[in-house]
Amino acid sequence: MTPHPPIEASPTGIPCLEARGGRTILHLRVTAKAANNRLGGVVADADGRHRLRIAVTAPPSDGAANAAVIKSLAKALGLPKSALSIVAGMTDRNKQIEIAGFDGDGQLAARLGALAQDRNPC
Repeated sequence: MTPHPPIEASPTGIPCLEARGGRTILHLRVTAKAANNRLGGVVADADGRHRLRIAVTAPPSDGAANAAVIKSLAKALGLPKSALSIVAGMTDRNKQIEIAGFDGDGQLAARLGALAQDRNPC
């Protein structure tokens, strides 16, 4: 397993978001086959990594859940699906999403901050 580059400070202070080698990475915890699609709240893993929770109705087979994650996240952030890509965790509940063109001081940061602070169960 290749080690990750050093983690830099979060560009927004949002614990599930990190800057890594000039890229912006969002850490997710995915629940597939949920009753409905929803986003919200940050959970901490046993290793201390913070992840934004997301639930999708799609099953975790044939990439359906991954596609649903990208679609739901893009809609919630007001981004095109092409701005998001899964860079780690294609077959895992824990995923890393790269956000292209992240504007750490703009509206995207505010939307992501609101999702991260939402305490609704996922």
